[in-house]
Amino acid sequence: MPPLSHTNLSRRERQIMDVLYESAEASAHDVQDKIPDAPGYSAVRALIARLVEKGLVSFRQEGAKYIYFPTVAQSKASLSAIERIVKTFFKGSRAKAMNALLDLDGDDLSAREIEELERNIARIKSLKKGEGK
Repeated sequence: MPPLSHTNLSRRERQIMDVLYESAEASAHDVQDKIPDAPGYSAVRALIARLVEKGLVSFRQEGAKYIYFPTVAQSKASLSAIERIVKTFFKGSRAKAMNALLDLDGDDLSAREIEELERNIARIKSLKKGEGK
């Protein structure tokens, strides 16, 4: 599996990856249709070719059409994107990033989601206490 280099992706390349993760697979036309203010078809094909070169996208041929799909698991890509956002916008502070998310959507969290957050915080506290012994 190639190393994640999502920090080295252009805005358009990230948009293409977003489409491919959302769709699981897509033709260049499908990608073009789903990108806001999409560039021309040739530009979309060139961008996809660059992603193929980077090892982030692969393809298969169906007749005359190429179908593209991501080679990096979405979970790994999401972690890479989150790390980039935390580093860029929150100076590396995960706590500041989490607090910003809670401020943004805290009122919309379900009781189940709040319990899940509490379990994760309790797990981390337990690990920290274990390190102190």
